[in-house]
Amino acid sequence: MPELNKTTDAAAGLAKRRRISISGRVQGVGCRPFIYRAASQLGLTGLVYNDSRGVSIEVQGPSDKIDEFQSLLQSSADRPPLMEIATCRTADLPLDEALREFVISASEQGGAPVSQVTPDTATCSDCLGEMGAKEGFRHRYPFINCTNCGPRYSIIKTIPYDRPNTTMTAFKMCPACQSQYDAPADRRFHAQPVACPACGPEICLVDASGGIIEKDSDAAVRATAEMLTAGKIVAIKGIGGFHLAADALDDDAARRLRSRKHRDHKPFAIMAASVESIRRFAEVDETAEKLLTSPQGPIVLLPKAAGNPIAASVAEGTGTFGFMLCYAPLHHLLFAEENIEALVMTSGNISDEPLICGNDEALAKLSEVADAFLMHDRDIYRQIDDSIVQIVGGAPAALRRARGYVPTPILAGRTASRQIFAAGADLKNTFCFGKGDQFILSEHIGDLENALVYRHYINSVEHLRKLFEVDYDVVACDLHPGYLSTQYAQTLKAERIIPIQHHWAHIASALAEYDYRERVIGLVADGSGWGVDGAVWGCECLIASLSEFERFGHLSYYPIAGGDSAAKEPIRPILGLLKSLCGDSSYLDRFGGILRSIEPDAERLRVISEQLERDVNTHQTSSLGRLFDAVAALLGLGTYNHFEAELPMALEAVADPGISESYNISMIDSPDGTVQLDVRSIIESVVMDVQSGADPATISAKFHQCLADGLLQFAVRAREKFDLETVVLSGGVFCNRNLANCLITMLKNRGFCVLFKKRVPVNDGSIALGQAAIAAELTGYDN
Repeated sequence: MPELNKTTDAAAGLAKRRRISISGRVQGVGCRPFIYRAASQLGLTGLVYNDSRGVSIEVQGPSDKIDEFQSLLQSSADRPPLMEIATCRTADLPLDEALREFVISASEQGGAPVSQVTPDTATCSDCLGEMGAKEGFRHRYPFINCTNCGPRYSIIKTIPYDRPNTTMTAFKMCPACQSQYDAPADRRFHAQPVACPACGPEICLVDASGGIIEKDSDAAVRATAEMLTAGKIVAIKGIGGFHLAADALDDDAARRLRSRKHRDHKPFAIMAASVESIRRFAEVDETAEKLLTSPQGPIVLLPKAAGNPIAASVAEGTGTFGFMLCYAPLHHLLFAEENIEALVMTSGNISDEPLICGNDEALAKLSEVADAFLMHDRDIYRQIDDSIVQIVGGAPAALRRARGYVPTPILAGRTASRQIFAAGADLKNTFCFGKGDQFILSEHIGDLENALVYRHYINSVEHLRKLFEVDYDVVACDLHPGYLSTQYAQTLKAERIIPIQHHWAHIASALAEYDYRERVIGLVADGSGWGVDGAVWGCECLIASLSEFERFGHLSYYPIAGGDSAAKEPIRPILGLLKSLCGDSSYLDRFGGILRSIEPDAERLRVISEQLERDVNTHQTSSLGRLFDAVAALLGLGTYNHFEAELPMALEAVADPGISESYNISMIDSPDGTVQLDVRSIIESVVMDVQSGADPATISAKFHQCLADGLLQFAVRAREKFDLETVVLSGGVFCNRNLANCLITMLKNRGFCVLFKKRVPVNDGSIALGQAAIAAELTGYDN
């Protein structure tokens, strides 16, 4: 290293020493090796190390070189692809004669962690090339990785992200791996999961009783491929847990998997080896291709290609396939075998239960589902599902945020004065911690009504709390007293517990994602949310900020009998809607033919009708989700929601894209000051078309268009009253791309700015983020 220049009369050459502290996604992504190389090439001395806040750097040398070094941190083309700097703070220090070279120091332990933990990422092209190279010592090694790819969040126990703090601590590096780990110029310099066949994890293929079929890696992969092409079901252990795999072109195999897994109707995810392969089955545009090939490697919802050969039972009743590419080395090896084109790759669990990640648990719970198990001995510390993304308005929009994206935080742009826990919703649950300037949103947990999922939820809360050492004193939860997440929140010891209205939290989640701090017009449409008036809300126009909201408009109320069963049985909202239309029970005779086609049991129709007449176990609702259920059933698309939004998905799938007609809508100025979209005019128009024998594709298209018209009218009227131009769309109904795309276009054409969530789900998977953002606003920021 060059001697420090202390004598030059050029200001640029004056020696300085500077501390640079960076935070963001800077651990486990090759940040320190990059810094080492940049500093060394510029002739700087000093050190770099991980700490609980991120990465700390001390550089000493000519001041112009230090300035150049800082520029490289922010903009160098050689910067690791996964590295993201959120904050960069500097301070000048006294010169230190002891700094004679630049070194990577041991990580600093202790302190309150605020550093980002890197998500698990898909295998990079360099590793794939190396895995295929016969001369390399990682040829066909199913756990190849480097600083640019591989497991992160799923194997980390605590931070800083160093090998002893991961499940890779069980594998001692061989001399060859150690030499790469220690070499600053190597792609694996300080890559914590580095391994090879001589020292790393191994795979084996076992039968349903745990008996070994093949222990040799290549033989196990080959045998697995042969079983799959023969119609067998194989449980395959991946990055975040097990998948249940079957040939996606084999309808018998797919139906057998449905039967064994107890998943009768919900679409399966599919994996393929390349975008070119996927194009045989689905339509892939440029945005979708970028998503599929991204390091995150999510499942992407794609329009089905006409005449595709995917088995009919893989995704019935929907117009899309959920495709992902191979993202683990083992997947690539499997798809390199003959006759493997497309595989069903669904979560390794019994339907609605948590994802299984342990070998013993997989054998115990899936032995009657899978014919064999392709497993490995690298422990998964944190099970995590595949993420799901769709494209709305030409941009990616998360539907399930998990592998590849979690636990990357949402940054607040300011520092909260209190630490926060937000419990989330009961369906599609996630939870969130607020700490400093970060909102740390968990991965998808699931539906808390399942006891095993609820237990997983509680364990996950504690795991993430410990990982980031969050010591919360404020708790936020849903306003609904019956939510399990709310009841859990009420048991926690906190200085303050803040119940937050469900639809306000929906809007706040978008404000948090966009770091938007002003009032907006919020259009929220979903199945249900506890309203402040005791009714069940579900199609709302709110004027909201992070500190307050008011209800400006809503879908007019109609009665529903039966509580939670109304979300499964569309006959219940149908009868409530028809009662609202007719005003009395005459609808049983007036629409008897239609009703009996949906519910042939006349006695059951009478009982539900009597519940409505006597107001027994009945509530008033403005739910747009239940209206979708009702219209789908009236069109003959089904009589039961076997999974959430099954009927609305079918209704979206049949809509004729060439139809631009709409049903007339009626807006009502209510005595309470709200504007209401009259549900009676909508249901009357639909029923009249059904009775006249109109094509379901036409009815669906007109129904979607009339809803877009009604929601647009809410926004227009709200702008006139409040002089606001920004509209937030949120709620599970906007998972419907037909409705979302139509409304976004109409709003933009009328001059509105539209905030549609991209990084977090539009459904209840973002409720926790909204709760945390509101709680942070109500309890204050330091800056």
